[in-house]
This record gives sequence, structure tokens and C-alpha cells, in this order.
Amino acid sequence: MERLRAALAQGRFVAYQPTSLKVIDGHVTPADPESIRADLEVLRPKFDGLITYDATHGTESIAAIAAQLKFRALIIGVWSPADEVELAAAIAAARRFPQLVLGVSLGNELLLAGRSDPVALERMIGAVRARLPTMPLATTEPFHIYYRPELSPLLGQLDFLLVNVHPVFQPWFRDAPGTTAARFVVNVLAELAPRACGPILVKETGVPTAPESQGFTEARQASFYAQLRRQLPATAARAFAYFAAFDAPWRAYDALAVPGAAPGAHPEEAHWGLYDAERRPKRAARELASLPRY
Repeated sequence: MERLRAALAQGRFVAYQPTSLKVIDGHVTPADPESIRADLEVLRPKFDGLITYDATHGTESIAAIAAQLKFRALIIGVWSPADEVELAAAIAAARRFPQLVLGVSLGNELLLAGRSDPVALERMIGAVRARLPTMPLATTEPFHIYYRPELSPLLGQLDFLLVNVHPVFQPWFRDAPGTTAARFVVNVLAELAPRACGPILVKETGVPTAPESQGFTEARQASFYAQLRRQLPATAARAFAYFAAFDAPWRAYDALAVPGAAPGAHPEEAHWGLYDAERRPKRAARELASLPRY
């Protein structure tokens, strides 16, 4: 936990899915190592920490490439922790790269999507802890899920809290200034702190850059992050990741992007990136200072 806390306080995380990985009509196009390397070479000057979502479908090569490029922290996401093949891949990467892998996230919005329940997640946490006894473990849900009283036993088993906090989904967001959206994230963390078992890392928060007709622009994304840096400076107890590394055009037609939504109903899902799908930096990325080694 000491190394994880240091990474939160001193590093800069970004939520990363490979640009070559796509999910269309349930069919997965796996990521390829060459594309992953190109992605990470673009990200490394501005970021030294990665949070992933999947441990298979070509993402098995992320840890090795990240280590070669001198990333300092990797939190491995396991999309389906009940899938032994994926779970084994994540465990293998954590064991192979102990200086890089600082945490494992068992699932992303499993409770929100109804893909699991608190009791099953508690059992999963215990089973994985037996296999990785020194690895910090977490799961990821939208902030309001963690408010449920019945989640207290689960929260007590987690080593740190990964949380998704999206001001854009609040009814007041459309006309709100950047200061209000950033303050919302800060207020959510203050509410979660008494419930959390350890440090809190906001895994997803941000503003899409399109469609402009819905109030989403590069300028608004950059303004939000500038405000969030001012209002939520990183510490060993609280920090945020940038979401996401790259645009993913396929997500506009992925029903899982917004559980329960019809494909195509949320075009903004394609535009969360700080870089576009061709790896070109948007304003928010350009405004970030390069990290010291660069």
C-alpha cells in the first residue's frame, strides 16, 4: 500500500484501453502489441500510471510494454473476474511485474450492470487475496453505488477504492461552470471518505469533446481538468485519473457503455479521450506539463 499511496501522491494516472481493441455487436477485435506500444509511447511523456479494464484480448502485453517504457504504476483491470482465464492472466502479470503492478481492480461497474452482487464480489476478493496476498485489491463502481448500506461488508474488504464520478450525467451539468463540476467531484470524495477502507482514486471523470450540440467541446474538457487539478491536488489519500486516454468511436454503438441504453443513444461515449482515435492530442493533453523525465 505504501507504493500505491506514493503513486497516487506523486504520479499521474490515465484510464487506458488500447486503440486497436474494439467491441462491436459483441464481437471483440483484440488489441495488438505494436498498436499498444504506439499508444503507450504517445502517453508516456504526460502520464506515468495506467489503469486498464481488461486482462485478455491482447491486453496481456500491456504490462511488459509499460515496463519497457518506464511507466511507474499499473492497476490491472479484470473485466470478468469470474472468468478464470482472464483472472489468471491478471495474476500472472502482477507476479511477473511486481515493481510495476500496484493494484488489481476486480470488475468495472459489475453491480451497476447487474453482472454480479455484493456477496459474490466479497467471495471473489477473498479468493484473489489468497492467490495475491500482498497485492492491493479494489473493484470499480459509480459513486452512488457505494452509498448503499449493504455494501459495507464489501467495502471493508477492499484495500483501496476505485470510483467513477461523472458530472456530465448530472441534470445541472449542461449550464454549469467548470468550477461547479470539479467541486462536485471533490464533494463526492468527501462523502465517500468515511466509507472507504483506504485511499480513493477516481478512475473515471471528465468531459467528452463532442457532440458540441450537447455542450461537449475540447475547451470544456480542458477547463474541467484545469479546475479539478486546482480543487483536487493529488495526495496519498485522494487522487484522480484522466478519463480516457483515447477516443473510441466504437463505444457510441456499444450498449454496455451506458447500461440499459440503446446502441447509438449516447454519441458522446466515442469522445472521452484526451487524444483522438489517431492519437493526436486534444487541448486538455496539450495543456498538461510533461513529466520530469521528459
